[in-house]
Amino acid sequence: MEFSPSSNSETGTAGGGCGAAVCVDRVDVAGLSDVGLRKRLGLLGEAESQLEALKAQTVAEMARRHDTAGAKKMAREVLRSSPSKAHHDVKAAERLAGLAATCEALASGEVPADHARLIARASSEGPIDERELVEAAKTQTYDELAKTVKRQQHELSGDDGQSIHDRRKQKRSARLFQNGDSGMYVLNAELDPVTGSHIAGALADKERELWRAEDPKARRTHTQRAADALAELILHPEKGRAAGIALVLVADYDATLRELTNTRISDGTPLPAEELVKLACAADIFPAVFNARTQDLWLGRRRRCASDAQRIALMVRDKACVGCGSDANRSFAHHIQHWKNEGKTDYPNLVLVCNDCHHDIHDNNHEVAQDPRTLRHTVQPPPEAFPDTGTATWQPAQTNPVLRN
Repeated sequence: MEFSPSSNSETGTAGGGCGAAVCVDRVDVAGLSDVGLRKRLGLLGEAESQLEALKAQTVAEMARRHDTAGAKKMAREVLRSSPSKAHHDVKAAERLAGLAATCEALASGEVPADHARLIARASSEGPIDERELVEAAKTQTYDELAKTVKRQQHELSGDDGQSIHDRRKQKRSARLFQNGDSGMYVLNAELDPVTGSHIAGALADKERELWRAEDPKARRTHTQRAADALAELILHPEKGRAAGIALVLVADYDATLRELTNTRISDGTPLPAEELVKLACAADIFPAVFNARTQDLWLGRRRRCASDAQRIALMVRDKACVGCGSDANRSFAHHIQHWKNEGKTDYPNLVLVCNDCHHDIHDNNHEVAQDPRTLRHTVQPPPEAFPDTGTATWQPAQTNPVLRN
């Protein structure tokens, strides 16, 4: 693949000017309208992808001529990268070298670099349909593509995803070390999706328990509360886990075959049926079977906070924060029609939103919208504060610091 039509054979530099493979003119961004800034950002994104393709091609060639270690050394010296960044760059470049369609889409700026790396990593874990993933990468967000990749990997694994699940469990790791600069301890862990989701659920429940016990006028920050919740779970197990939803496992029932199919975690991560059987037998995991027409998911004005049954239904339906895709365990059940405006605590009137998106709704005039075709909910920002006409047609309403609606 030719990236540059005119280049110096020794240095690989382009002949200069806009004859180069990647060329973005300098402009005074202060003079651009909002539409102009949006177009500018899109142009820069395409250029960033093209440069990433050029870098990957160069690094992969160095690794081919010498070896992976030599390419890492070059990246650290020439790009002044950290050891970790150099390692990831070389690994991604070597994987991309065998993916022609992905390289082509990256070089043309049609897919972002992170999307291309996601496809490349998936290719190293098992069979993929590269063309299908590249087409998805052209329109999907990173989180959407990640779900598409996981679904395809599961379908193509040939063993109901068991090999993928086993490989992820083998890669588990954890480190606890003291930061020499700050003197603070740092906990870093990588866990398989089932274990991680289970821990995230227990930690989120403990955080909510601590939040309820706090003085409303002297609340901890979100990160401080998370640290305290983790410390209490580890150092004071006698206090027990907070009452709540530890782990939600989902499966469809095939009435014809009379068996469970499409087993998954609530966020949509596919789960081998064998693992579902093992987990269902665990003492601290409670399977919940509900039917939206018969389960008490319509609480009206009887109570303000969502019930456990409603939270499970929301986790299955929304899978994550409908605004940004944050973990469902850390999300609030938000009333679309606000409680203070006579909104009901009914399943159709609730969505999962994280703390930041919740603030955007209550404080910054964002709104929950539903796609009439897919029925999926999203959080939409208000009209542009400064449209191209130069008029300010929107002003924020009075802020509301209470995140209970």
